[in-house]
Amino acid sequence: MGFSTLFIRRPIATSLLMVAVLLLGILGFRQLPVSALPEIEAPSLVVTTQYPGASATTMATLITTPLERNLGQISGLSMMSSDSSAGLSTIVLQFNMDRDIDIAAQDVQAAINQAKGTLPGNLPYPPVYNRVNPADAPILTLSLQSDSRPLRDVNDLADSILAQKLSQVQGVGLVSIAGNVRPAVRVQVNPAQLSNLGLTLEDVRSALTQANVNAPKGTLNGKTQSYSIGTNDQLADAGQYKNTIISYKNNSPVRLSDVAKVVDGVENDQLAAWANGKPAVLLDVRRQPGANIVQTVEQIRRILPELRNALPADVHLDVFADRTVTIRASVHDVEFTLILTVFLVVGVIFVFLRRLWATIIPATAVPLSLLGTFGVMSFTGMSLDNLSLMALTVATGFVVDDAIVMIENIVRYIEQGKSGKEAAEIGAKEIGFTVLSLTVSLVAVFLPLLLMPGVTGRLFHEFAWVLTIAVAISMLVSLTLTPMMCAYLLKPDQLPEGDDAHERHAAAGKRTVWARSVHLYEQSLDWVLDHQRLTMLVAGAAVVLTVFLYIAIPKGLLPEQDTGLITGVVQADDNIAFPAMEQRTKAVAEALRKDPAVAGVAAFIGAGTINPTLNQGQLSIVLKDRGDRDGLDKLLPRLQQSVADIPGVALYLKPVQDVTLDSTVSATEYQYALSEVNSVELAKYADQMTRAMRQRPELADVSNNLANRGNALKLTIDREKASRMGVPVQTIDDTLYDAFGQRQISTIFTQLNQYRVVLEVAPEFRNSTDLLNKLTVRGNGSGALTGSNATSFGQVKSSNSATPSGIGNTGNIGIALGGGGTIPLSSLASAEVTSAPLVVSHQQQLPAVTLSFNVAPGYSLSDAVSAIHQINAELNFPPQVRGQFIGKAAEFNSSLGDEVLLLLAAIVVIYIVLGVLYESYIHPLTIISTLPPAGVGALLALILCGMSLSVDGIVGIVLLIGIVKKNAIMMIDFAIEARRTGLNAHDAIRRACLLRFRPIMMTTAAAMLGALPLALGNGIGAELRRPLGVSIVGGLLLSQLVTLYTTPVIYLYMERFSDWLAARRERRALEHARADRTT
Repeated sequence: MGFSTLFIRRPIATSLLMVAVLLLGILGFRQLPVSALPEIEAPSLVVTTQYPGASATTMATLITTPLERNLGQISGLSMMSSDSSAGLSTIVLQFNMDRDIDIAAQDVQAAINQAKGTLPGNLPYPPVYNRVNPADAPILTLSLQSDSRPLRDVNDLADSILAQKLSQVQGVGLVSIAGNVRPAVRVQVNPAQLSNLGLTLEDVRSALTQANVNAPKGTLNGKTQSYSIGTNDQLADAGQYKNTIISYKNNSPVRLSDVAKVVDGVENDQLAAWANGKPAVLLDVRRQPGANIVQTVEQIRRILPELRNALPADVHLDVFADRTVTIRASVHDVEFTLILTVFLVVGVIFVFLRRLWATIIPATAVPLSLLGTFGVMSFTGMSLDNLSLMALTVATGFVVDDAIVMIENIVRYIEQGKSGKEAAEIGAKEIGFTVLSLTVSLVAVFLPLLLMPGVTGRLFHEFAWVLTIAVAISMLVSLTLTPMMCAYLLKPDQLPEGDDAHERHAAAGKRTVWARSVHLYEQSLDWVLDHQRLTMLVAGAAVVLTVFLYIAIPKGLLPEQDTGLITGVVQADDNIAFPAMEQRTKAVAEALRKDPAVAGVAAFIGAGTINPTLNQGQLSIVLKDRGDRDGLDKLLPRLQQSVADIPGVALYLKPVQDVTLDSTVSATEYQYALSEVNSVELAKYADQMTRAMRQRPELADVSNNLANRGNALKLTIDREKASRMGVPVQTIDDTLYDAFGQRQISTIFTQLNQYRVVLEVAPEFRNSTDLLNKLTVRGNGSGALTGSNATSFGQVKSSNSATPSGIGNTGNIGIALGGGGTIPLSSLASAEVTSAPLVVSHQQQLPAVTLSFNVAPGYSLSDAVSAIHQINAELNFPPQVRGQFIGKAAEFNSSLGDEVLLLLAAIVVIYIVLGVLYESYIHPLTIISTLPPAGVGALLALILCGMSLSVDGIVGIVLLIGIVKKNAIMMIDFAIEARRTGLNAHDAIRRACLLRFRPIMMTTAAAMLGALPLALGNGIGAELRRPLGVSIVGGLLLSQLVTLYTTPVIYLYMERFSDWLAARRERRALEHARADRTT
């Protein structure tokens, strides 16, 4: 009794089991989370440290390097890169894929704690880490605006209320406030007035630090009542600070308002943001690596009404950009494609079989296989995304294959006069092995995909599993439900025409379209069988042509998607001032807004986690619906052209992609990094490399992050003179920091937030002349510094820890000031203008320069990568200069070898599986011979459609390997059976070709129509699906045409070879037998 017999004899149990599968599938579908693509991003964390006033070099040496030394010891860390700019250190950590992000976060926090002993003691903010990939675009951007309130008040609401609440949403990794103008009290000192009164900035800082206190005072306990003790020790706003007495001169108080202007301003006045031309506070919400975008945004949208209720009526909170809009649209587009494919495939079956029940029986395999797959996907934690739906769309074309093969065989026995039940049992038992071999060999193709390393493996792992599940379920349906339905529903008078219908029609003199088609194939097949050597030459040429086309075709990683969002970078001169940068960024944003395809533009400038330097501005461009605008190929050049007349800026545009493989923010798509121990030498080599890259036609928008020509004013302190006059170098540093570093000297604590007090000189005194002549320092009043008194005044903490300021854990520490007179800085130091880096970059703790580039129009990523390899060879840098691709370009570079391995592995696995199934070394070779024509067809189709061979194109070719070999399997299976009945090899394979012509054409047409909607798709996300569809359709078309003729010829050659081997073995056996007899 065969496997299927049990189900044929128990029709109620079989039908109820299938109903259960349908119900589980429907429930599973409802539970499946929606996402753009499977989660493939490596766990990433960002460690950010702020130190206002510090230069890039100071940040690198004081903050970044100590942190890197501790973070670099964490296990599982695959890449560590950092940028140190004015007042900001950003370290990006990328871990191995198998590293749990929560455990990695604990290790990062432990490393930060360990580094605290070497960090400055008065950091206003300790280093903080966020579970986020900074290169990933925000999943949601919120705009906060008010027509009546100042921006600092609006920002206060964003910082105190909104950012806190949004950060609590599961899946949110970072809420960054673009244009984060936090409220602060700014003390703008007049150094000339201060000097006239014999005071220094250090006197002002000391007085203010001690005047603003918020500390415990204790409790007064009486016999019957107790009282908590409170004082007016806390100063709350600029008005209260103005009256603070900072010193006495001639028995008269010197108040702060006498020497400074005190204003309620902002903590950092070098930040600004706009949304659609109006000043705004932008909240960029970034997700944790691995978090589901759609679910995270849904949760945020659910709490938005609550957040709006918490805001004043004149503050408006709006959604500026939402990535899930296009994600949902692309998933809906694939769902429609899937439904369309189902109808096309069922239509093909009906066209070939032309009987209602004969069509319904194999057609039931489609919804059962698809819905059953949804159930398994839900159980295993997969998501409903573009790739899993694409896998189901492709699977629709071949989940009917097994059912078609089954029904064709059962019909043959019913035509011979057997009852439906008997025919179903015999037919199912006979064809069961063919169904199993078709399925197992198809599933075997996906094994290499499941085991592939790199982005190919991570991206298509879920894709391969979905296909495997769908095909496995279709096999079970074909071995259970299909023969059961055939047994009870197929009536002798309602049968579709059998495999040999063309022979019966010919005998009866009928000339149907199908009979004529088979007759034409029969004639051409006979001609081919008479010219076998020519056919073998064609087969050999297909192999050579496949290799040639694979080498020649341009290659890429993933097609560029149009998600309706574009990020832009506005770059200006290294030494541009904030007001000029503000003006130019506004002009660029306004020019872009005028384009008819643009729905909105947001912009921000100022140093932050995403924006390392002041000379860069970030843009977020939201496009109109796809139907209301041009494609990116026309739109991007037009947007670039619209800002071409704005002087002093360069604009880089980059469409937001669903797959983010970079870990660092860059203006362009691809990056190449150079690293070397000596930063001076590195800068020289980086300049050479940049110049060489700009001369290559394959590369466009070439730039680097080597900002080492920033203007700098270097003060040379006369150390002997300073020591003689009793002025420590630390005092000079502190005075300069007080004047020009936006120094945060105290904190105002409230129940909602904490606000800083910023000390600086008034804007009109921020020039080199006033720096030397009007800034004064105080000597110790007792002559030269000695070992005993050098550290007893001026500073409580020495060296680069700087002075405690009442911020952080050090508390409000009184500062012992010198008792001498004031000395102008010009007496102790001379100034000269030099250059200094605006950004100091490290990669794996070594100084590094990142060279960014795009691929020029008309070229592919493989051309660009080859060009850079050639440049490297020509420049011949010393071995200590290490160059490597990073991000997307690195993934592509490593995937080139992986792709060849993947194709070879798929062929080897197919051979092994078929060899096991057929217990033969020869037959698998005949079946595998169908693959080269499919490869030629796929590669030619991609070239003709102007596409490069990307990862999904490769996967399409791998799928072809699984699909096209079924033609040969059906022929070879029948030929083997025919040989057993006594037919010779020639007659057996000829009859197999003719009788299997219809099921071969039907299954191929079904598979082709399963991929055709993908190839012709033009909806949202179609860019990712099209190469896969094109490669499958092109491969099927050519392979179907060629293999119908080459397979029988190769079979005959292999049979002859097999006969020759058998004869050789017989001769050897006879020779051994004779030798044994003679001995």
